[in-house]
Amino acid sequence: MNTFNSRSTLKAGNAEFDYFSLETAEKAGIGSVSKLPFSLKVMLENLLRFEDGQTVTAADIRAVANAAVSPQSEKEIAFRPARVLMQDFTGVPAIVDLATMRDVIHKMRGDPKRINPLQQVDLVIDHSVQVDQFGSASAFAFNADRELERNRERYIFLKWGQRAFQNCRVVPPDVGIVHQVNLEYIAKVVFVDQKNGRKAAYPDTLVGTDSHTTMINGLGVVGWGVGGIEAEGAMLGQPLSMLIPQVVGFKLYGYLREGATATDVVLTVTQMLRAKGVVGKFVEFYGPGLSNLSLADRATVANMAPEYGATIGFFPVDSETLNYLRLTGREAEEVLLVEAYSKAQGLFRTDASPDPVFGDWLELDLSTVEPSLAGPRRPQDRVPLKKSKQMFREALPGLAPQTKDVSNVTVSDNGHKYDLGHGSVVIAAITSCTNTSNPSVMIAAGLLAKKAVELGLEVKPWVKTSLAPGSRVVTDYLKDTGLMPYLERLRFHLVGYGCTTCIGNSGPLSDPIASAVKDNGLVVAAVLSGNRNFEGRINPLVRANYLASPPLVVAYALAGKMDIDISSEPLGQDKSGKPVYLRDVWPSQEEVMSAINASVRAEMFIKAYEESLQGDERWRGIEAPSGELFEWDPNSTYVKRPPFFDAMPRQAPAVQDIPGARVLAVLGDSVTTDHISPAGSIQPDGPAGKYLIAHGIAPKDFNSYGARRGNHEVMMRGTFANIRLRNHMAPGTEGGWTVHLPDKTQTTIYDAAVQYQNEGVPLMIIAGKEYGSGSSRDWAAKGPRLLGVRAVLAESFERIHRSNLVGMGVLPLQFQSGENAESLGLTGFESFDIEGIASGIKPGMLVAIRARKGGGNERRFQAITRIDTPYEIQYYQHGGILQYVLRQLIG
Repeated sequence: MNTFNSRSTLKAGNAEFDYFSLETAEKAGIGSVSKLPFSLKVMLENLLRFEDGQTVTAADIRAVANAAVSPQSEKEIAFRPARVLMQDFTGVPAIVDLATMRDVIHKMRGDPKRINPLQQVDLVIDHSVQVDQFGSASAFAFNADRELERNRERYIFLKWGQRAFQNCRVVPPDVGIVHQVNLEYIAKVVFVDQKNGRKAAYPDTLVGTDSHTTMINGLGVVGWGVGGIEAEGAMLGQPLSMLIPQVVGFKLYGYLREGATATDVVLTVTQMLRAKGVVGKFVEFYGPGLSNLSLADRATVANMAPEYGATIGFFPVDSETLNYLRLTGREAEEVLLVEAYSKAQGLFRTDASPDPVFGDWLELDLSTVEPSLAGPRRPQDRVPLKKSKQMFREALPGLAPQTKDVSNVTVSDNGHKYDLGHGSVVIAAITSCTNTSNPSVMIAAGLLAKKAVELGLEVKPWVKTSLAPGSRVVTDYLKDTGLMPYLERLRFHLVGYGCTTCIGNSGPLSDPIASAVKDNGLVVAAVLSGNRNFEGRINPLVRANYLASPPLVVAYALAGKMDIDISSEPLGQDKSGKPVYLRDVWPSQEEVMSAINASVRAEMFIKAYEESLQGDERWRGIEAPSGELFEWDPNSTYVKRPPFFDAMPRQAPAVQDIPGARVLAVLGDSVTTDHISPAGSIQPDGPAGKYLIAHGIAPKDFNSYGARRGNHEVMMRGTFANIRLRNHMAPGTEGGWTVHLPDKTQTTIYDAAVQYQNEGVPLMIIAGKEYGSGSSRDWAAKGPRLLGVRAVLAESFERIHRSNLVGMGVLPLQFQSGENAESLGLTGFESFDIEGIASGIKPGMLVAIRARKGGGNERRFQAITRIDTPYEIQYYQHGGILQYVLRQLIG
């Protein structure tokens, strides 16, 4: 359909393209398109292109076109992204699900090939490398060998998937972090399709199975993180159902002052937007300050959208975008098309462009940004550098249940003898997609290291240092500038190209340090250039975790402790014994830019991706099976056929009320997906560890929960197993503990859930605000579902996790305004009846809940059903989105 006659022709150089013109549609009376935020213009083009009168109607298109003048619309729209992006922690379970769906459709005598991605899928293996060895020239090779040794089963499976499924490309290990590879290589900005001899141009859009997919928003590409469940639906042709997003404008002006970095900008922005409240909204940056931020700076800010809670953090296409495309080796014809298309569609920003109309906005003068950290538990908790010592001391009592008054503990380790105390920095990691994509902060780290080495400073011997860049280009320009040797002198050797410490792959601390921490209850610290510092994520022994720019990571490695004001106290002493301060080693902006201009070149990007996308000899040596159906190995502890579709009837059963539910856990505010389904180390004495030991796996070979996501048996046992989880039903404990009711026997959450399942008792979770914040982790919904959780009652939900719950057939319920578990007197020891859903669900409807206590007492109240769209109603009715899709394909 083409109701608004917007199909038009565009010339770019010598080529001609069909496209759907926003200007033509506006002239046809569609609405105030020219006033729209740039991000909504992209959404509008998507609807114009997919108008079919059913999933996309003319009324839907008009509603988006007029969103600038009526931004509070409750209209549902169907969005179809151009592609899907995955990393291996989330990609493996997604491919496992697709392989299982092929088995099911084959068993029902259908064609397995109907389970096949209908659009481009890129899976980048970047989350599996761990920092086992560090501080030596051999660290990279050692860690890469260990990665393959641990993950061979997973990699064989992924190689099978690449062959079995169409439109599926796997980027091998040791190439880079998925979001940086996307930024530097995969993203097109403008997509081109060819059909019937005609070329069609349209915006590059995507969803990714990692919350930091938003990094690509810095390149002018609309994309965001979803759970693997939603991504699988998108691969199989299901539109993403969503309400027209409200767009919050964020005006930037001014220039960064000396000493401030892009990391400091993003920590400031994150704090401001968390305070503003932008969950479920688009954030779009505008104003003259954009021209003062490099593309890499913008990508740094966009990357952290999950931390400030927004769906996207969007920067429009402008001349800096074109410069970056040229710098990263894109073809001249591609860049020409991006410019021509963006200008024709009103998607190209200049300083003279009128500001879009936003329903709400805020602003920041970049000159007010100061050097900062964030921590010790959440990325939105900004700590001004000059107050870091004071704020660490204030946070210390709350960092451990019973913090001991320890002045210091003497440790003997590998020929060194030193004292550790509260606040000792034991991990300093230059890692993650957020900052290692940005030459300005990576070069700054190298320059700081150079100055420090020349003055005679050394990293403290108890600090585990690591350099894990987001792509091979980073080490190329660090070598080209001559800065790599100085980082290595400070033991920041290359440990791998991938997401290491930020995802929890920090590797073990040395045995003497680990013993000192455990035996004396020390609150030790990690400083990392990442985006996540949630409890229990970085390392099980490290309770204080701080996000910082790469140069500050190096500075804290030199200082060796958090209990210091490095803005005014010396980092150490020079060769003559004089104190050396941060100001003595901090590089100027001029020094940084001079090094970047002299070293970062297009040929580096071209060479890096031409060589590395084929994989090294380790990857090429892996032999994988072929065939439409995967041959499951019953002895595998990595990849197992999940039970999600077992005994699934062809027709969806009727939705039932939930009677007699028991509470598995009562949780507080800011419970993250790391709390629900950890990605890091597996404890030998927990249910998952005991399962692996029973299957012949030694603790040294456990790998991580993230790497085991293809095995539902491990992931069920790891659900709510975060070592820092606090269940109010089991006071005085940390970790996956609860009580079984009505006998009140304390046990693990997994064992209690198994007992409840044997008794036929449905389960629920009660939580506070921001339930499910953090990573787009589908196992945070899959795990509870397999444990028998039927509903989650919370004060508020983070966007992705709420969607994941619905996608797994779990009912998200929200307390009414002003109510919570405490105000209603709920302890979790009640029996709950959830009533009213059997008679029909509507988005946002109220359901009746009856909480029955001992002695015949009961409390009645209502909660809001957080099934937000009609599509989601269908998913819930079918028991999940994958069951819905499978039934549609079976027919």
